[in-house]
Amino acid sequence: MIGDQQKNQFEEKIVQINRVSKKTKGGNKMRFAALVVVGDRQGKVGLGLGKSGDVAGAIIKAVSYAKKRMIQVPIVNGTIPHVIRVKKGAAEILLKPAPLGTGLIAGGAVRSVVEVAGIRNISSKILGTENKASNVYAVFEALKKIEKK
Repeated sequence: MIGDQQKNQFEEKIVQINRVSKKTKGGNKMRFAALVVVGDRQGKVGLGLGKSGDVAGAIIKAVSYAKKRMIQVPIVNGTIPHVIRVKKGAAEILLKPAPLGTGLIAGGAVRSVVEVAGIRNISSKILGTENKASNVYAVFEALKKIEKK
């Protein structure tokens, strides 16, 4: 009963599912990797990558990892407290606070993370690679570095 309440408390968003094929002596070995973002829309957000022989197993593992690695994001009036620019690998992300009523001005990878975090007004720009996974990790890094003023 308590597990059901905790399960419903978080919103899960699948960012990417990859099919990975490995050549072996006996033939091809197919596996799946799922990148999932989990949040409670109250400032808590987590990111997980799960790998398994089937898609459902990969998603379950990813959600489990994401719940273990959750961070608290400071939200002030539905937005972030200050501008932040982060470069992680090839991905570079710019997050800017936006006035009330602006909404989410963000691309797919950034939008998925800030939506489940509970940020309602933000302006963002992806400056580096178009790789979804790299951009999600960069957004997560940016949200970690945000300081409450």
